Amino acid sequence: MISIGGSLAAYQHRVERVLERMLPPADQMPARLHEAMRYAVLDGGKRARPLLVYATGEALNIPVERLDIPAAAVELIHAYSLVHDDLPAMDDDALRRGKPTCHRYYDEATAILVGDALQARAFEWLACAPELTVAPAQRLHMIQLLSQAAGSQGMVGGQAIDLAAEGQLLTETELETMHSHKTGALIRSSVLLAAACDDAVDAATLAGLDRFACCLGLAFQVQDDILDVISDTATLGKQQGADAAAGKATYPSVIGMQAARHKLQCLHAEALQALEGLSAGLLQDIAEFTIKRAY
Repeated sequence: MISIGGSLAAYQHRVERVLERMLPPADQMPARLHEAMRYAVLDGGKRARPLLVYATGEALNIPVERLDIPAAAVELIHAYSLVHDDLPAMDDDALRRGKPTCHRYYDEATAILVGDALQARAFEWLACAPELTVAPAQRLHMIQLLSQAAGSQGMVGGQAIDLAAEGQLLTETELETMHSHKTGALIRSSVLLAAACDDAVDAATLAGLDRFACCLGLAFQVQDDILDVISDTATLGKQQGADAAAGKATYPSVIGMQAARHKLQCLHAEALQALEGLSAGLLQDIAEFTIKRAY
């Protein structure tokens, strides 16, 4: 498996510093809530979505300072979704990013409030953070992109489909629809948020980036499904085999492990093809990491 290094590692550290600086201090009232928000966000995770923001921005020659707020905002939405997904009413998970889930470390009510507060803070940053030096129309477009990706036609809708499908047999098409919403929408928005920082991106380039993001989002989920079968809890940082135990439909369970691996390779090839004509080395690295990662 390749490791994240070089520019990608530098971007990981960069967004970590942005999040550390911009989240409310742990001792600011209400202190328990702010402490729990920081617990849920900091010191963990691959930061895949912020990396996509930075890598897309680099491909488009966008100043890195302009990318910090959309990178941090999309990570807050992702973190909020994990906190809520882990709740007893959802997936009832005990482990996330190698440590107790938010509701286990604090309590269920605090975890619900953490998710609510992180979601609100993400849109606050896009709306008014002075570090985001773009025109008001671009801010509005970013808010639209992220809200659509996070809502009932995106991530939250995908979670609803996932919950309704537990214990049921899904077709491959139904499974793809679910994951294109639950996982793919936020990954797609990460790429489009970066492109929105530049109001001069041509239509062909934007279409290629969009196609890349759609393929990558699905590939990310296919690899997640594979790892849930073949990896272990210590490596994953969450409970291995949780999907099977909950009766969730996954690519290995629906089409078989061999076909799932083949689909992963096809999605990777299609993602790279979508980048042809664009100098996008870091996006290519992220695509490779996505299909070879072990966690």
